[in-house]
Amino acid sequence: MRLDRYLAERLGITRGESRKLAASGRVTVDGAVCRKADTRLEESVVRVAVDGRPLAGSYRKYVYLMLNKPQGVVSAAQDRRDTTVVDLVREDFPRRQLFPAGRLDKTSTGFVLLTDDGAFAHEILAPGRHVSKTYLVTLDTPLTEAMCRGFAAGVTLADGQTLAPAEVRPADPDDPCLVRVILHQGVYHQIKRMFGVYDAGVNGLHREAIGPVSLDPDLAPGRWRELTEAEVLALQDAARR
Repeated sequence: MRLDRYLAERLGITRGESRKLAASGRVTVDGAVCRKADTRLEESVVRVAVDGRPLAGSYRKYVYLMLNKPQGVVSAAQDRRDTTVVDLVREDFPRRQLFPAGRLDKTSTGFVLLTDDGAFAHEILAPGRHVSKTYLVTLDTPLTEAMCRGFAAGVTLADGQTLAPAEVRPADPDDPCLVRVILHQGVYHQIKRMFGVYDAGVNGLHREAIGPVSLDPDLAPGRWRELTEAEVLALQDAARR
């Protein structure tokens, strides 16, 4: 990435303003003044600073974010009517072309992965190697053995589509309506449609994990953090297995 683009993304300014900023001698890269706005930043760059103040985070080619999606927010990059998951992080990444890698319904909550790495998103979402997702689900009726057996065998939906085997089990011994579901594919409104086969309604759905990476319990609804390098590698490894 060029220095002027990096400055524009981090500071929320135009590329022209970034070039003027660099030319003024106010920008340093790893401690050395850098006046050339077309300087190529490598991922090994440790620090870019303006007027001696380091910009948050060193340069990286792609961004990977863990967001705790609240109810009422849509899983999209943009929407004319509703707040999107990207809107929740836009102030911190004004120039990044972020998008959700996978979706949650507007009424659902929990872990949404945001990135601008299309190859990474494809890798973890590809049908042939779909990374598992874990959900905490509140039903309007107690879990039954028929549901457990049906999920394990692969539920056939009302439209005749047979889904891949999934797992459902009790999540709380004191609440027979609270269950944990693990899916290995992504189909529109999948969990609601699967339970609908058994005349059970879904009152609440919260995504707890994507593959081996669990939602950080310290993230309040609407809050986010960057994935660690180990978490990114764990997701890639899960897809490749």
